[in-house]
Amino acid sequence: MSAHAKAAIAGLGLTDVGKVYGRSATDFAAEAVRLAVADAGLTMADVDGLLMSPGTKGSPKLSLQKVLGLRDLRLLSEIHALGASPAVMVSAAAQAIASGEATTVVCVFADAPLREKGSARDAFGKQRQVPQGFASYHVGIGAITPNLFYAMAARRHFETYGTTSAQLGSIAVGQRAWAAHNPDAQFTAPITIDDHQSSPLIADPLHLLDCCLVSNGGAAVVVTSVERARDLARPPVDILGWAQAHPGQVLDPASGFGLRTGAAVAGPAALQMAGATVSDVTLLELYDSYTFTVLVTLEDYGFCVKGEGGAFVESGALAPGGALPCNTGGGQLSSYYLTGFTPIVEAVMQARGHAGSRQVDNTEVVMVSGSGGVLEHHATLILSGEGR
Repeated sequence: MSAHAKAAIAGLGLTDVGKVYGRSATDFAAEAVRLAVADAGLTMADVDGLLMSPGTKGSPKLSLQKVLGLRDLRLLSEIHALGASPAVMVSAAAQAIASGEATTVVCVFADAPLREKGSARDAFGKQRQVPQGFASYHVGIGAITPNLFYAMAARRHFETYGTTSAQLGSIAVGQRAWAAHNPDAQFTAPITIDDHQSSPLIADPLHLLDCCLVSNGGAAVVVTSVERARDLARPPVDILGWAQAHPGQVLDPASGFGLRTGAAVAGPAALQMAGATVSDVTLLELYDSYTFTVLVTLEDYGFCVKGEGGAFVESGALAPGGALPCNTGGGQLSSYYLTGFTPIVEAVMQARGHAGSRQVDNTEVVMVSGSGGVLEHHATLILSGEGR
């Protein structure tokens, strides 16, 4: 499969993540870039492309180039597709490498929403810009956080297909079991379905343990040509395929909201580019802002029949020892939240064979997802560690 790849991930940088205070998003971004470049065995003088994605607080801007002391870049841009941004950045970097636009592109995301005396709710729960006219109806009914809209999506799936809260709990339990083997994870203590069901309701039917973490930190990857990556310091991670999809659905009974996402388009397209099918996928690293995001993505990617996602995850297929390893670092539910970079970081570690006690055996076809907004934007990557 790797013969199809023209670009590869050659460097990975991850800062301390979680409740790390006293640093700005720009600080985290700069550190992540430097770590990734050094990890590849390169210097900052080798970098001729920089792509960044804005977070929520003090996002790194184009001026990050000056902070890093980079000169004469051939590619510099901010890419903003919310949680899909990191996968979009990696695909844009791969295209730049393949076309000759650049030779060494760093993709970075960083954020610092947590404050030492604040709460996770303070970081994301406040309406930053109130819409005008009818578009502001949801503010009047108190629907001002993503929790409520994801709860609506999950409820529709429940009522349409008979999915249950306990089935969503299977995802949380399985990912926590993976997190126990990840030294970077914020939460590693085992949980049970009973723990999930007894955790506070955040927005019915979503419990606390259905919701992702809030973290400070940064992550970056270096993308270069496959040939060059073979000669660098780390095992290369080939980029075999990518795709995006943005359904543009509205909250209307005739829409597919909660039932179908952009994954249904982006997943098959990325696999086709890679010359693969879902049956070839050996490892999944899925965007898990909520347990429901994982479930609906699995269905839309075609790992189970639409509406049977609940039974599929309940079978234990995704957990350690299951037939389809998924979110092997604990994901955003248990490990840390760096939007779509969380699954990318774990995919790279696994594809390199550097995941320690949680390492899976086969990383020939690794499928990675990014999801932005309330199931509004989707990006898929197909990576491979075959070349290691």
